[in-house]
Amino acid sequence: MAAELASLFDSLNLAQRKAVQADDGPTLVIAGPGSGKTRVLTSRIAYLLLARKTPAHRIMAVTFTNKAANEMRERLNRMMGAAQTGEMSIGTFHSICARLLRRDAPLIGVDHHFAIFDADDQLSVVKTALAELNIDEKKYKPAAVHSVISRAKNDLIWPDQFQPKTYFEEIVGRVYVRYNQILRANNALDFDDLLIETVRLLQHNPSVCQRVQERYLHLLVDEFQDTNLAQYVLVKWIAGKHRNVFCVGDPDQSIYAWRGADYRNVLRLQEDFPDLNVVALDQNYRSTQTILDAAMSVIRRNPNRRHIKLFTERGQGPKIVVRELYTDDEEAQYVVDTIRELIDHGAAAPGEIAVMYRTNAQSRALEDAFVRAGMPYRLVGATRFYARKEVKDVLAYLRIVNNPADSVSLRRIVNVPPRGIGDKTFAQIEEAARANGTPIYQSLTTGQLAGRAARALADFAALWRNWIDLRDELAVGQLFDHILQTSGYRDYLKDGTEEGEERWANVMELRNVAFGAGDMPLGDFLNEVALVSDIDNYDESANAPTLLTLHAAKGLEFRVVFIVGLEDGLLPHSRSLDNPDQMAEERRLMYVGITRAKDRLYLLRAFRRSAWGTSDMSAPSRFLDDLPAELLNLGGRSKEKQPSWSAGDLSQTARSPRPPVEFTPGQRVYHQKFGEGIVLRSTRQRDDEEVEVFFAKSGLKRLSATISGLKKIE
Repeated sequence: MAAELASLFDSLNLAQRKAVQADDGPTLVIAGPGSGKTRVLTSRIAYLLLARKTPAHRIMAVTFTNKAANEMRERLNRMMGAAQTGEMSIGTFHSICARLLRRDAPLIGVDHHFAIFDADDQLSVVKTALAELNIDEKKYKPAAVHSVISRAKNDLIWPDQFQPKTYFEEIVGRVYVRYNQILRANNALDFDDLLIETVRLLQHNPSVCQRVQERYLHLLVDEFQDTNLAQYVLVKWIAGKHRNVFCVGDPDQSIYAWRGADYRNVLRLQEDFPDLNVVALDQNYRSTQTILDAAMSVIRRNPNRRHIKLFTERGQGPKIVVRELYTDDEEAQYVVDTIRELIDHGAAAPGEIAVMYRTNAQSRALEDAFVRAGMPYRLVGATRFYARKEVKDVLAYLRIVNNPADSVSLRRIVNVPPRGIGDKTFAQIEEAARANGTPIYQSLTTGQLAGRAARALADFAALWRNWIDLRDELAVGQLFDHILQTSGYRDYLKDGTEEGEERWANVMELRNVAFGAGDMPLGDFLNEVALVSDIDNYDESANAPTLLTLHAAKGLEFRVVFIVGLEDGLLPHSRSLDNPDQMAEERRLMYVGITRAKDRLYLLRAFRRSAWGTSDMSAPSRFLDDLPAELLNLGGRSKEKQPSWSAGDLSQTARSPRPPVEFTPGQRVYHQKFGEGIVLRSTRQRDDEEVEVFFAKSGLKRLSATISGLKKIE
């Protein structure tokens, strides 16, 4: 036993030991990024089992994902053995609540055989409620209505307590009542019900509450900063008797407010438990000090936060590279070229590199650049751009205009948005086409169908003919806009939810590509897109750079990190510019992104970024202004004065004359991989030099004079 405890503590620093050995009572561990949060949490459980002799069945550990719960149990099994941890309650809030309700739901009028409705089921119930109440779902989008209902449940607001502040919320209130009635009629709960009904169970059934509180002597909560109000109240109820609640989290990494997470729960914990023991984990094992100092310079501007100064024993490390590229396509090309250099010279393996961005739509330019370069990549937390449903839908519209015989694309969009043309109707059309030996598009108005289906088909056929007639008259971009408007697809996507806006942003990114085609024939445009999106040869498990959103990066780490799109309106997002709370969350998102990097960090922005079919000048992100100049490699640019884009690099101030460069324009050079080339431009970057070279075989490349091995040809 003594040996096991000694082994347990050998791997912990002083602050971690203090947290693991905390006395009974409420404890909050403020765990900075890379500070060993998971190790502390699992070590605390092992300490309770070994030193405190706490029976496993009296410990509950709550995580936010099933993956995290499984990893925690596996780590404990390796440390302790499955025999000692088998009876522990480890799981997500939702899974633990579901287990409690399976036993005691009849006490609150719910059959214990209840079904759990998933997201699609929930949306279907909302649509049914809207129809029964004679509310037009085109005006009151089901997804937007459900979003408000979900937020109300997370805030423990029942239908009879819902207080509308707008006419839209007045409609939501009526739907909320009927929505819950339909759920109960189907003996069903939605995900939010699992939380709110468990709170109701504990509040109104003293015997159940007493049993739960008595059983769980210790409650441990991971990622506490991501709890919503319902989850916080559950923590209070479960830990209400013994008060042995051990919460681990970092308010500075609370980035899921759009899911209902409330970082203020940390403040509530301090108010509800005045004797709260707070332990700060400020030693970082992941990043260099330069990266940590940059992260702290961004996050310290947020109000009402507990100050924590992160430090590391890994040394200062390289300066942070900040670059302004002319367009988002050049930004993507810079990423690919720099990654190739890093890999070629052993500075990082492909799988140790990540490219992060604020919105999924930004992956389009990056994916195109990777595909053009023949460089494999992995996309995490999202579907590949050209494989996303909304992108495939719009391309299907364009394909049936280009090739009216394309029945596969027709099947995809004939009832998207809903037009009353279901699978049965489409099957009848296909059968008629086969019987008559004619293309399917000629069977839409053959008169073999009657009633509503025939009218719907005739209306769609008229639209289709109109699009085909305009195919050769309009440029691809103009045709794209016309189809979006007349098909109803725009209104179908823009349903008033965050998800709807994200999907619409992806369509607008595709619109940028369409307008970039200029006068190219529609068929040629579709061929080019098909080639770019043909990524079946890429292995998801390959050792390749990772592309992901900043939200998806939470909990991950990489040797090299690129953060692209550092422009006001993108990062921070435009929705946050006039909202202090949302701006604070954007700052936390930037903090999370920076602290994913171990060794090298690149912060990039585009002087002109394509958006909504146009290319406009963008303003640098205000977060760049927070970074101390001594931490940055600006590539010859002055941080004190960021001038407008010029054909060359941004000039330095007169106080900092540009040092001489080794490579000059017009010089012939040789690279081991790219062959012979001609220098177009070379820019001093403090202790390095960035050389732009045009190679006969490989085109334009940006190379580091220090690590590229570039040689002059005398």
